[in-house]
Amino acid sequence: MGKITIESLFDLKSLAQPVRVGDLVFYIENTINQEKNRYESEIVSYHLVTKERTSWGNQGYAVNQLELSPNKKYLSFLTTNEDKKQQVMLMPVTGGRAFYLTNETNSVSHYKWAANSATIYFQTTDIPESENKSDWPQPHSWTKLVYKEDGSGLIDEATKYQLKKQSVYLEEASQLILEETNAFGLNYVAQDESFLLLSEDLDKADEWVYGSTVYHYDIKTKERYSLTREIPNGSFSFAAMYQDKRCLLVGNNAEHGFVTQEKLYVYDFTEETLTCLTQDEDLEVGDALISDFQQKNLGVSIQWLDDSTYLFPVTHHGKIVLYKGDLSGKLVEVFNQALHLTDGQLSGADEMIVVYSTPTQPSILGTLHLDTGKLEPIYNPNQAVLANLQLSEPDMFWFKGVDDWRIQGWYLPPVEAKKNHKAILYIHGGPQVAYGETFFHEMQVHAANGYGVIMLNPRGGQGYGQDFVKAILGDYGNEDYQDLMLGLDDVLTEYTDIDKNQVYVAGGSYGGFMTNWIVGHTNRFKAAVTQRSISNWISFYGTSDVGAFFVKYQLQKDLTDVKDLWDMSPLAYAGQATTPLLVLHGDEDLRCPKEQGEQMFTAMKKNKIPTKMVTFPSSSHGLSRTGLPNLRVERIKEIVEWFETY
Repeated sequence: MGKITIESLFDLKSLAQPVRVGDLVFYIENTINQEKNRYESEIVSYHLVTKERTSWGNQGYAVNQLELSPNKKYLSFLTTNEDKKQQVMLMPVTGGRAFYLTNETNSVSHYKWAANSATIYFQTTDIPESENKSDWPQPHSWTKLVYKEDGSGLIDEATKYQLKKQSVYLEEASQLILEETNAFGLNYVAQDESFLLLSEDLDKADEWVYGSTVYHYDIKTKERYSLTREIPNGSFSFAAMYQDKRCLLVGNNAEHGFVTQEKLYVYDFTEETLTCLTQDEDLEVGDALISDFQQKNLGVSIQWLDDSTYLFPVTHHGKIVLYKGDLSGKLVEVFNQALHLTDGQLSGADEMIVVYSTPTQPSILGTLHLDTGKLEPIYNPNQAVLANLQLSEPDMFWFKGVDDWRIQGWYLPPVEAKKNHKAILYIHGGPQVAYGETFFHEMQVHAANGYGVIMLNPRGGQGYGQDFVKAILGDYGNEDYQDLMLGLDDVLTEYTDIDKNQVYVAGGSYGGFMTNWIVGHTNRFKAAVTQRSISNWISFYGTSDVGAFFVKYQLQKDLTDVKDLWDMSPLAYAGQATTPLLVLHGDEDLRCPKEQGEQMFTAMKKNKIPTKMVTFPSSSHGLSRTGLPNLRVERIKEIVEWFETY
C-alpha cells in the first residue's frame, strides 16, 4: 500500500455537471495533464443499466457549462476553437459529430437555451481595436473605481458587453439583443422569448454602492425593473424560474455587510411581490465549503419540484444539507450526510444525479433518492488509484472557543501512527467559508509525510448561524485568533501523540492574514507559511480589486480610520515575531496583491527572522486550486521543504 504524493494530483480525477438522458448520465471528467501542464476535461457518458462508459471527446481540451436542450436532442457546452476563443458547441445526444454553433470574434462566457430549443442566447464582448498599431508597450488608463479583477487582470473600459442570440437550425449570423458598457449576466430567457432576467450592479450610477440585483428586461421595449426593488441594499442572484410565474432568488439585505447570510426569496410576477422564504431560519443558503481539488463544479442547483415546492442546498456544520420547501416557508430536511455534494441536478420527481466528495474520496457520481434520502454510488473514477493508496481518515470534533461557543474542527492523523509526531494548524481563507467533509489533496500529502493536520472553523465562517459569522465584523485578530489557539490546545490535549514542541502553522488569504497575525502574537509555532496573505489593511484598501468595499463592509472602517486599520494589521506586530516565515504569493494576485506579502517579508527581514519569499508567475489568488499545475506542485514542495527545515 503506497502513500499519496504531490504528484498524485495528476493521477486523480474529478467529475462535474451531471446530466441524465434516459439511461445515460453525461458528465464532465476532469484531469490534469502533467506533460502539457494544463487542465483537461471531456464529456463522458455512463449507462445506468449496462454500466458502460463512453468518451464523447471534444474539439478542444476543456469543456464547461454542460447542458441538455429542452427537447433533449442536443448536449451543449462551451469549448475553445482553433483561435483559442470559447464558443458554444452542440453534440447530438444520439451520436454524430459535434459542431460549433457560435463563431464570435471574442469568447462566449455564458449561454441559455430558449424553451423551444430553436435558439440559444449567449454573452460575449466587443473590444475595440487600439488605434495605435505599434508593437511597443502602451499605457493603460481608467476612470472607474473597479478597474481590475483577480484572475482577469485590468478591465478595458472600452469593452462592450453583448447579449446575442443564434439560431440552432438556420445558417444565419447571430443577432445582437443588448449591448452595454457595464458587465451583466444572463440568467433566464422567457418561454415566449418576450423578456430576459439579467444580473447587474445594484446601482450602476454610483460605483461606491456594492451589490447586485436581478432585472426583468423587456426585449421589445428595452424597459427594465429590479425584482428586488423592495430591498434597496444587499445583493441578489437568480436561482430558478417556474413557468415565467415565480422566480427563486438567493440574496441578502446587507444588514451585516459582507457577512449577511444568504437567504432564499421568491418573486411573484403576477402579484409583483418579493417574499423571503427562509426569513425565520438561521441558515446559509448555498455551498460555502472549500476544497483544493474539485474542478468545474456548479453545486447543487436550486430547483422547482412543482408549482409550489422547491429544493435547495444549505451549508451546515461542514456539510451540504438539502431541504424541500413550499411557498408558505415550510421546510423539510431531505438529505444530511457527512459528505460534500458538489453538483446535483433533478433527474426525476424524487431523484437527483449528483457528484459528491468525502475526505477520502475525491469525486463520485451517484443517485440521490429524495423520498428516502438514500445515496447510491454509480461510478468512482479513482477507485483503481485509491486501492493502492493509504489515506488519512479525519476525526471530526467540537471544542469550546471564546465565550464557550461551540467550534467545529477536523484532525487528520499521520497515515502511519507515530508517537511524538509533528502537526500543522492549517487556517482556511474567506473567512466566510468553511472546512468540511470533502477531499483535500494537500492535507492528505502532509498526513502522508508524517504530519497531523488540524483544520478548524473559527468564528467568521459559514454554516453555524448568523451570530457566528458576523462575529468577525470589524474585529479581525481578536476572538477568531483566540478560537484558533483554544482549538489547538484542545487538539494537543486530546491527541497526546503530537509533539507539542513541533507544531507549525499555515494558511492562505484570510488564513494568510491570520498566519501573519499569529507570528506577531505568539512564539508557540516552530515555523509558519503565509500564502496570498494580507499584512497591511491601509495599503490593501487601495490596491486590492475589492479593497475599498472589503474595508468598508467587512472591517467597518475607512481611510479616515488609519489608526484602527493599522492596529488590525499584522505588519504592526511583525517586530515582535520570532517564528521563521515562508511567504508565498502569486505575481498576478489582485485580490491580496503581492505587495502585501512583500511588506511582511521586508518586516521580518528587518527583524532578522529566518524568512524566505517565493513568488509564482502567471498566478492569481486561486493558485492552490486552479493555478498552473507545475506551480501548484512547486508550491506544496516549498511548504514541505520549509517545515522539514525547521
